[in-house]
Amino acid sequence: MKKKAIILPVLIIFLFFKPCYSEEEKVISLTLEECVVKALKDNLSVAVEVINPDLAEASVSKAKETFMPRLDFAFGNEWLENPSYWWLERADTVINRNLNYSVSFVQEVPTGGNFSLTLYNSRSETTAGLQVINPRYGSSLRFGFSQPLLKNFGLKVSRREILVARNNLDISISQFEKTLLETIYRVEEAYWNLAYSIEYFKVMQQSLKLAQDLLAKNRKEVEVGKLAEIEILNAEATVASREADILQAEIMIRRSEDILADLLNLKELGELERVQIVPLDRPDFIQKEISLEEALTIAYTQSPDLKTQRKTIETNELNMKVAKNQLLPSLDLNFSYWSPGLSGTEIIFDPVNPFAPPIGEVTNPPSDAIKEAFSFEYDNWNVGLTLSIPLSSFTSKADYVRARMETEKSQLELKNVERQIFLEVRDAVREMDTSYKRVQAYRVSRELAQKRLEAEVKKLDVGLTTNYFVLQYQDELAREESLLLNAMVDYLVAVARLERDLGTSLEKRNIKTLQFLED
Repeated sequence: MKKKAIILPVLIIFLFFKPCYSEEEKVISLTLEECVVKALKDNLSVAVEVINPDLAEASVSKAKETFMPRLDFAFGNEWLENPSYWWLERADTVINRNLNYSVSFVQEVPTGGNFSLTLYNSRSETTAGLQVINPRYGSSLRFGFSQPLLKNFGLKVSRREILVARNNLDISISQFEKTLLETIYRVEEAYWNLAYSIEYFKVMQQSLKLAQDLLAKNRKEVEVGKLAEIEILNAEATVASREADILQAEIMIRRSEDILADLLNLKELGELERVQIVPLDRPDFIQKEISLEEALTIAYTQSPDLKTQRKTIETNELNMKVAKNQLLPSLDLNFSYWSPGLSGTEIIFDPVNPFAPPIGEVTNPPSDAIKEAFSFEYDNWNVGLTLSIPLSSFTSKADYVRARMETEKSQLELKNVERQIFLEVRDAVREMDTSYKRVQAYRVSRELAQKRLEAEVKKLDVGLTTNYFVLQYQDELAREESLLLNAMVDYLVAVARLERDLGTSLEKRNIKTLQFLED
């Protein structure tokens, strides 16, 4: 009866942990690279971050609209009635009807000025007397140019919004690149932790089997009177302890699966069905050699955080230059050239008595005025300078001081980021080197533990030792195998961390950020 009580939990353990999977569970076999590709495609953090470059690109397009040419249309209609105050008007009430319309082409120029071309047309009609042309059609073709010479002058000042928007786009791309690097690292870490959990589970199973074999052997020896019955109790306690270790190892597997499944977005929120991920890649041990100097050179060139901070400094320096420009007085150059044209109904008076009623009229079409304007028969031009000196510039000075302080702050932040990268890369290189040495040491330690156990089993067979020491060596072997696996996983994770800190995880997989965004 006692034997049945001990064998029953052992059978339950092996039935519960047999390799076949229940139909209610999703079983997915994936390599590490398949996990990385799926995470970059389906991870929610990546999906959220990928929108930001699109938003920044829209801001760039909006900023560029400043330099897009535009057409302006204007229309006006006016009716004026005034009492007559001059006898030559020959009317008690003078009525003037004015109709005007224009179309303008306006183009901003990179230096801060603007160029315009306007065609202006009008029609005027009055009831006043002694009019030579009534109704009168007027046209004017006008070229205009305005250019600030001090305040608001310069390529960077006029294109500030575009330059800032482009910097923000570069920053958003760098932040997206950082998200990709972090996602790849987290996937690698989760993948290898899951692989370790599964291998650790196998080690615990092997340890349990060794304890069970020893228990069975002890029972036979007790039956023949070779061992005292107390030895069975020690073996049974060890079996029970290792069964508990297997349960703990199973929990580790479930937890590691959940972390990786979340990164790959394999489960909907609230879904209770287990997703069982089977890693197809085994931890391989290939030494990666890189000096600290070489690693720092790569990190200082490719780190997304440094790229972001440098663009931030560039933006702040631009804002400071613009704010400094706003402290200058306004001096604007204005130039215009126009050609007028005139047409309408010509009223003919008696040359002998011009105050007599009209003796005839000649009607000319409105198009004659436009033709005359385009013939440039009459030259008119105007050039001038406008100087405006503010009596107070407290706001502009405050803006400049704030922009200068923001620039100084961002430069200090750059030094801080460089220092953080130095510390992170140094720690990553040290951790990788240390993990490599740990693997080498634990390999030797595991081999020695294996040999000690084999020697102790041989001594037990000839009665030169006890179960207690054999169980101790079994525990030691299991511990050494677990430590070796853990060291190998730590090494792989350390390599992944170093690649993340150097910003080379994408380059290693031939992933280009801009191409990824387009896809």
